[in-house]
Amino acid sequence: MKKSIFSLAALLSLAAVLAFAPATNWQMTDKYTVRFTGGGEVGGIFKTMKGAILFDDQHPEASSVDLTIDVASINTGNGLMNTHAKSAEWFDAGQYPVIKFTSKKIVKSGAGYQVTGDMTIHGVKKEMVLPFSFQNGGGTGTFSAKFNINRSDFHVGKPGGDVDENIKLEVVLPVVKK
Repeated sequence: MKKSIFSLAALLSLAAVLAFAPATNWQMTDKYTVRFTGGGEVGGIFKTMKGAILFDDQHPEASSVDLTIDVASINTGNGLMNTHAKSAEWFDAGQYPVIKFTSKKIVKSGAGYQVTGDMTIHGVKKEMVLPFSFQNGGGTGTFSAKFNINRSDFHVGKPGGDVDENIKLEVVLPVVKK
C-alpha cells in the first residue's frame, strides 16, 4: 500500500513537472518575411522586425509571443510610395514608429494554432485572433501566418480610394532554439 501511494505521488509529481515545463525560447533568424498586399499595385514588405517567442507545440498554453515591426522599414519597391506610407497620412512613422503584437493566449486549432493578442498600429490597440502554423525541425522551426487586417480599424490612411480596406498579410518566421 505504501509503495503504491509513493508510486502514485511520483507519477503525479512527474505529470505536474511536464505540464508546467517552460516553453522553448526561439530566436528569429534574419530570413523572416512580413509581406502585405492591399489591392492594385499596393504591396510590399517590412524589412525590420524583432521579438521574443516562447513556444511549445505540445503545450501551446504555456507559450507567448511579442513582436515589433519598425514602420520606417516599409518597402513598397517605390521610393515615393515608401515616403508616402511613412507620412502622417498613412502610418505616421514619426509619431507611431512601431507595429506591435503581444499575445495573451495560444491554443491548438485544427492542424495549426491560434494566437489571441493585442495588435497596436498607428496608436490604436485591438485584440485580434490570428491563425498560424509551426513546422518543428528539432533545433529549428518555421512559424507561418496569413491573415487580414482592416486598415480603417487602426486609422491608417483615409477610408476608400485605391487601397483596399482589408490588407492581406503573410508572415514567415524561421527560428532556431536559443
